[in-house]
Amino acid sequence: MTHFLQGSGGVGLTDLLKDGHKHFSGVDEAVMKNIEACKKLSRITRTSIGPNGMNKMVVNHLGKLFLTNDAATIVREMEVVHPAAKLVALAAKSQEEEIGDNTNLVVVMAGVLLEGAEDLLRTGLHTADIIAGYSRASKASMEHLETLCMHTLPNLRDEKAVALALKSAIGETSFNFCASICSYRHQSEQFLV
Repeated sequence: MTHFLQGSGGVGLTDLLKDGHKHFSGVDEAVMKNIEACKKLSRITRTSIGPNGMNKMVVNHLGKLFLTNDAATIVREMEVVHPAAKLVALAAKSQEEEIGDNTNLVVVMAGVLLEGAEDLLRTGLHTADIIAGYSRASKASMEHLETLCMHTLPNLRDEKAVALALKSAIGETSFNFCASICSYRHQSEQFLV
């Protein structure tokens, strides 16, 4: 239709749109733009991971300044409006609400997976095949994670088993502090009896 209008002395589609608007043709180009938006969100939070992670300065729509390396705060205060990037932001928000941590991992992992998908799309692989491959990889990784389990807690009321499980997660320094708090609690209970 656009070629017909241009060939007959009419105006093209870009002449019909306001300045600054872009017209994308085809599903592949739209998918690439969605991937690019998610990758940009991932790049923003990627450098704030770990002990050497950098803080980000975010100014929200009210003009309030935030200086943080917490991905949940960064994504929330950025007020993401792109539909595909907003899905990644919602996944990070769900992670924050359910687990309370690892929001940065969700955003960065989504970016890395989408970078891989972009490479596969550029080689000519169909979107449905990429989705099927990622689904198979997810299922295989979940099965493999079950084999990596070292210790389970059948009874969460068993203080010694919980202490053993928390020792590696919290670290030796913090664990000793937590142990002193627990022993203080036991002494207080004995005093009250």
